[in-house]
Amino acid sequence: MTSSISRRSFLAQGGALVGSSALGGSLLLAGCGGSSNSQAAIGVSDKERPKMPSGIQFGDITDNRAIIWSRSDRNAQMIVEYDTSERFNNASRIVGPVASDATDFTTRVDLSGLPTGQSVFVRVRYVDPNNSRIESETIAGQFRTTPAADATRAVRFHWSGDQCGQGWGINTDFGGMKIYEAMRLRDPDFFIHNGDTIYADGPILAQATAENGQVWRNLVTEEVSKVAETLKEFRGRHAYNMLDANFRKFAAQVPQVWQWDDHEVTNNYSASKDLSADARYTEKSIATLTTRGRRAFLEYAPMRYYKQSEPQRIYRTISHGPLLDVFVVDMRSYRGPNSTNLQTAEDASSAFMGRDQVEWLIAALKASTATWKVISADMPIGLNVGDGKNAQGEALWEALANGNDGVPLGRELEMARLLSSIKAVPNVVWITTDVHYCAAHYYDPAQARYTNFSPFWEFVAGPMNAGAFGPGVLDKTFGPTAVFSKAPLIQNSSPFAGYQFFGEVNIDPRTKAMKVELFNLDGVSQFAQTLPAVGV
Repeated sequence: MTSSISRRSFLAQGGALVGSSALGGSLLLAGCGGSSNSQAAIGVSDKERPKMPSGIQFGDITDNRAIIWSRSDRNAQMIVEYDTSERFNNASRIVGPVASDATDFTTRVDLSGLPTGQSVFVRVRYVDPNNSRIESETIAGQFRTTPAADATRAVRFHWSGDQCGQGWGINTDFGGMKIYEAMRLRDPDFFIHNGDTIYADGPILAQATAENGQVWRNLVTEEVSKVAETLKEFRGRHAYNMLDANFRKFAAQVPQVWQWDDHEVTNNYSASKDLSADARYTEKSIATLTTRGRRAFLEYAPMRYYKQSEPQRIYRTISHGPLLDVFVVDMRSYRGPNSTNLQTAEDASSAFMGRDQVEWLIAALKASTATWKVISADMPIGLNVGDGKNAQGEALWEALANGNDGVPLGRELEMARLLSSIKAVPNVVWITTDVHYCAAHYYDPAQARYTNFSPFWEFVAGPMNAGAFGPGVLDKTFGPTAVFSKAPLIQNSSPFAGYQFFGEVNIDPRTKAMKVELFNLDGVSQFAQTLPAVGV
């Protein structure tokens, strides 16, 4: 039986949070089944009841599977109920794992056997493992599984990144992270977080001075007051973002696809990052910080862990019906050191995604039968992103480009091999964030020094709630043109200035055309480009 509640009705009701504390205490989402445990709670004090400080999240949705994520504040067993009706007349009930401090009390259930192209209603609560009468409040939400082959509904998804950076944290006077509410109201099928889900290296203080002397007041916790070094501090960074009411409403309605970049560990990190001269860190081992940062990320991300042989792998494919495959890449875990980026042959020092990942991506793109293939990258291809200078005064580079506008060198060699290998694959689009402004780049071999590839678009969004910068300078190796960009005049502009952006993709099931649009944090369109599908 399909749901009798309309998506529009849920949108209107979904904003009502009952029992939510300022610091993200237990909350109940009205209009979606309500609390199922009111009788069990009689005679139990609030102090005895588990709390759910981080809400619920849905992630890595497929045609019949979904990750359901939540977090308790103590040892408690996760209970998940789901149905295709908000009345829960024929609900399935899953007794999930027991939350423990081993995972910072985060738990997840991987639902399977879900109906294709349906709205699925979910209720989550926690139960004391020693006393079934002691339960948390229930948080309810809903999501859509991927569309069936004959679906007539357009595919819509959003993407952005760069969250709570440069000291601009959760300002409740401003309305919190308002961009999440702007996205929620546009009702996407899912959201891709391109990376920099946290800024582990950026302390958030009680207040900061913004442009024009304005005062930005932050919600603060102990864990965000300094750079993250301990596992507790990395975990606390992720938990901090979930204190935002906008995020929690959004996450109870919109499934997410997370990837990571550098600030989940520290700025511009790779395995060779040297923190010896950074007085902020007492823990100087980048390997230790990476292990802790990755663990916290994986605990808090609503993602499906990869095969047992590689459970910490982040790059993966998310299929969303016949119109769309999303290829989530990892430009951080397998790269060589930041260098002058001028190597003349591919080797470990010039790696960016790494050979195994590139070969996976080539094979997966060639095998895809979806109309559109979207590559979700944590960094742009052609923008020059520097990382200071070496002892000889030569420029070091953080991204792919090396600023020489010439034939491919360094990390560009890997990208050249990738682009030439997928030259015959139609309808490939890149999306990314990282540079803290929005843009649309068109890569044209007719304008490039390297020409063995098919033209393609790259769309840039972000930041979400961080300092705004830009615009950057494009390296001409692959022939990019900035068709559009919007960036602030004042670098590190706060969210007050409004230069916070998300991207939206709509795919028409009739014409198969893809419309890409860039919006600001108030949901106002900044740019749109419609791309016809080739070969359909």
